[in-house]
Amino acid sequence: MKRLYQLARPAIFRLDPERAHGLSLAALKRGLVPRMNVPVDDRLRVEVAGIAFSNPLGLAAGYDKNAEVPDAALRLGFGFVEVGTLTPQPQEGNPKPRIFRLEKQRAVINRLGFNNEGHADAAERLEARARKFGIVGVNVGANKDSADRVADYVEGVNRFEALASYLTINISSPNTPGLRAFQSGSELDRLLVAVIAARDGYAALSATPRKPLFVKVAPDLAPGQVEEIAEAVIKRKVDGLIVSNTTLSRPDLGADPSLHEAGGLSGRPLMALSTYVLAQFRKALGPNFPLIGVGGVDSAATAIRKIEAGADLVQLYTGLVYDGPELPTRILTGMLRHLDRTRTAHIADIRDTKVDEVLASPPPGIA
Repeated sequence: MKRLYQLARPAIFRLDPERAHGLSLAALKRGLVPRMNVPVDDRLRVEVAGIAFSNPLGLAAGYDKNAEVPDAALRLGFGFVEVGTLTPQPQEGNPKPRIFRLEKQRAVINRLGFNNEGHADAAERLEARARKFGIVGVNVGANKDSADRVADYVEGVNRFEALASYLTINISSPNTPGLRAFQSGSELDRLLVAVIAARDGYAALSATPRKPLFVKVAPDLAPGQVEEIAEAVIKRKVDGLIVSNTTLSRPDLGADPSLHEAGGLSGRPLMALSTYVLAQFRKALGPNFPLIGVGGVDSAATAIRKIEAGADLVQLYTGLVYDGPELPTRILTGMLRHLDRTRTAHIADIRDTKVDEVLASPPPGIA
């Protein structure tokens, strides 16, 4: 399968990236991607925020924005899938072109701007799969032109709590002006109070268990902001953090013609920064707070590094662009080989083992 994708990739990469993405969704929707031989092993099972995951590898939000193919994505080997980001009202997002591949760097720059079909269509699809197995989280955001963005997040919680395995509050996209202001001070606290109240109120009224609520943060944080966010999420009893989204920074990427395109950078160049910020959060939050590591995961080695730096779970997206649908199975197989080679009993046993090592080598631009 890997060889087949590598043979097809030059033709795929001649397509506009957004067009290629749409074709990949269509292939999954129509069952054109063969079922993978996914390794199943108790050593990869983890429990996070009260949810039992068959393995710690997830598909990050952004791939399946409208909840069109969560079950097909799960069949690729992911232990969980996160759909969205979903906003109350449909929106087109930013003008095209708005996705740019940096092939030599195995990276992508995007400035999509929460393009999605809105809550109603996604909720209808998720209702249709309500009795199916598999962990599907829902990532919610705010409309760009909303008069009350906090109300948009509350609406997302209310709309999807019954349909999601967990909920993610996305305050980290760089492509919606002003959104990252929710990562600081009184704005962060105001948002957390509102969404936690909505989550708890829905659970009380429906007499159902509360769904875990995660917050997704950016890697581009000012000095002291990690501690500020950590204090807020502990105070308001958030269930976990997803670290991180794309970055506005531009590490040394050579002379790629897309280098200076506006938007968030993802893929391999994000690995060092996102992993460093992950380790900062683990240090600030202690050993018991759930963390999901995202950014630059494209191999078993990078997934393991995230776990060593503090992640309970990891997610990927851009790696699929370069390695295709066989990547999740290859990563899980590599994880098991690592456990065999190091004689480690369980994947959770490597968590936090290299937090200090990561923090001792900050990436360029980090004070």
